[in-house]
Amino acid sequence: MRHIMLVALGCVGLLLAGAPAARADEIPGKYKPSINKGLDWLAKQQFRDGHWGSGAGQDAYPVAMTGLAGVALLSEGSTMREGKYADNIKRAVDWMLARAQPNGKIGGNNMNEANHYMYGHGFAMLFLGSVYGEEPDGDRRKKMEEVLTAAAKYSFDAQTREGGWGYVSAKDSGNFDEGSVTVTQMQGLRAVRNAGIVVPPDVIKNGVKYLERSTGPDGGVRYSLASGGGGAGSPALTAAGICCGFSAGEYNNKIVKGWFEFCQQRIPFLGGGRFGHDEYTHYYYGQALYSLGEDGYAKLFPNSKDAAKLNWKAYRESMFESMMKSQQSDGSWGGGNWGVGPVYVTSMFLTLMQLDNAALPIYQR
Repeated sequence: MRHIMLVALGCVGLLLAGAPAARADEIPGKYKPSINKGLDWLAKQQFRDGHWGSGAGQDAYPVAMTGLAGVALLSEGSTMREGKYADNIKRAVDWMLARAQPNGKIGGNNMNEANHYMYGHGFAMLFLGSVYGEEPDGDRRKKMEEVLTAAAKYSFDAQTREGGWGYVSAKDSGNFDEGSVTVTQMQGLRAVRNAGIVVPPDVIKNGVKYLERSTGPDGGVRYSLASGGGGAGSPALTAAGICCGFSAGEYNNKIVKGWFEFCQQRIPFLGGGRFGHDEYTHYYYGQALYSLGEDGYAKLFPNSKDAAKLNWKAYRESMFESMMKSQQSDGSWGGGNWGVGPVYVTSMFLTLMQLDNAALPIYQR
């Protein structure tokens, strides 16, 4: 799995301290058939033991894919207690809990994930943290609390001296860091903290500082500080940085505003077609715009011209229409040209299309 493959989910958290309050909207009816078809396809891809692989006959990256698919089903509104996908979610939780190791790491033993196990660890925290509050069973809830507490400590201990994370822990990598894993860990830790598990505040704060220091002269977040911090900014990483900054309460931070301007100049709406790596790019960018709602951009940039102002509804109209056109007849989405598979892309698009459900605290405005 390449570093760019899972840049999309790194920091989805959108609990904006200080951001303008906005209620969730109803998902327009014209999008629901596409969403329902995609969810049904995703549920059918689950293995009997509760996990997902990359799809299309492949069983790669099981921890990461199970985290992504589980979050997509939770975004529909189902929980372990009730809903159309309650059984799928429960089996996924049980499978994920069984992957927890004594040292706190979740997964990492699969041959596809051994060299970048921090990705799966982060997505496991995201999924289990999101489902923890709805756990009705006392014994399983206690087990989830123990696993999440140990997982958060493992992530904290794996953080590099620069405040970022790499494909593996700082100890195993010689303090190598890079942006996509960093945002994955920050999002997972945020979900754990939202669930009521104690997470040292400095771990997220230092992560934000890492992203700020990774910002180059062009205003975008670059790949890695450990590799010298050079190169052009990445639109996807920069959009993820916005989510991390907002999540940490850095709503009026000058650097965060600069990230938004960088993305606005470089990320087009999909319009009539797909483009390379649009899944992860728009996963972040769409959530940043969702967090702003209809008038948040004007508050963030009060001197902007009307033509330059972005809003969620206009973005949703352009994006969702294009996404529906590219959906396969079976309900899935492809397009992952690095070979990850349709479970990855479909989970990402479904979560984006269900933001208006506000089913999970981490996605609420």
